[in-house]
Parts: sequence; C-alpha cells; structure tokens
Amino acid sequence: MLNYVWSGMLLIGFVVGFLNGRIDEVTKAILDSAKVAIDLSIALLGVLCLWSGVMEIASKGGMVKAIANSIRPVTRLLFPGVPKEHPAQAAMVMNMVANFLGLGNAATPLGLKAMNELQKLNNDKDTATDDMCMFLIINACCIQLVPATIIAVRVASGSANPTGILAGVWITSLCCSVIGVVLAKTFASSWNRKNKFKS
Repeated sequence: MLNYVWSGMLLIGFVVGFLNGRIDEVTKAILDSAKVAIDLSIALLGVLCLWSGVMEIASKGGMVKAIANSIRPVTRLLFPGVPKEHPAQAAMVMNMVANFLGLGNAATPLGLKAMNELQKLNNDKDTATDDMCMFLIINACCIQLVPATIIAVRVASGSANPTGILAGVWITSLCCSVIGVVLAKTFASSWNRKNKFKS
C-alpha cells in the first residue's frame, strides 16, 4: 500500500512541476535529496556497524548471558510463559539491549529471531501469546539510554547540540515503556479471566 502512496506522491510532484514549468527545480530537488540520503546512510552505517560489532562481541564473550541472568527476575515477571533456558530468552535480551542503546536497525533481526522462538512455544499458531504481545510492546517502547541512531542523524544534519535530546528521550521512552507494560499485563489478565470464566 505504501508503495502506491509514495509512487502517487512522486507522480503528482512531477506532473505539478511540469504544468508549472518548474521541472528543472524538481530535477534539482531529486538530485539534492539523493545526495543527502547517501550522506545520511553513510553516517548511520558507521554507527550501526560499531554497535552491531559491540553486540556481537558481547554475545560471544558471555556478556549477554550475564545480562540475561541479572535481569531474569524481570524477564520472568514480564514473560512467564518462556522457559528459563529457552533460546527466546537470549534473543529477547539481546533485542532489549540493542534497543536500550538506540540501535533500532540492529535490534530488528534480533526481534524477529525472538518472535520466531516465541512462536515455537505457541500452541495456537494463528493467535499471538501474551508473551509475544508483551515483547512487541517492549520492543516498540523500549527505554533508550543512548539513542545512537537519532544522535547520528542529528550529527549528519549539522546539529549544534546533537545530544540535547537525551533528557526528552529518557522521559518519553520510560513513560511509554511503563504504560505499555501496565496495559499489556492488564489486558492479558482480563483475557485470561474471561477465558477461565467461559471454561
């Protein structure tokens, strides 16, 4: 659907530029935008490679396992249906750490792996479990200590104070995470009570 939206917007832009006799300005805008996109991609690639490498080293060095053990009481509370040593635990922890560092692109494949492992625990393959819903919410609303991607974008855009957003990011991500977890637990409990009553 979005492909049609973007294609339509581009087509309308070309038509309007042509009808107004400003097709040269449209062409210049396309070339300038392409240059900005390439510069931004290179800046983001450096940050992504750095933190992806750090995550890989942390995983192979046992740091992720140590983090998983240290936050196990929290993960047991949030994901009661996931067994202690299940591969989903490690994938979820790595995803949360990547999100914690603001690495949305690095966190995505880890999130997909975690969801795949959670699906293996799902008896009803057509319906998401409470643990899957909770993980999705935490993945979307995760607290970000270092929003590395946003900072990189601000640096590439020439911001005078690229880290000036930290306080706002901490407050909003913390509020989103707390509200999301509370709502997920509330609706999960309501759903469980309803099904228990019907049975």
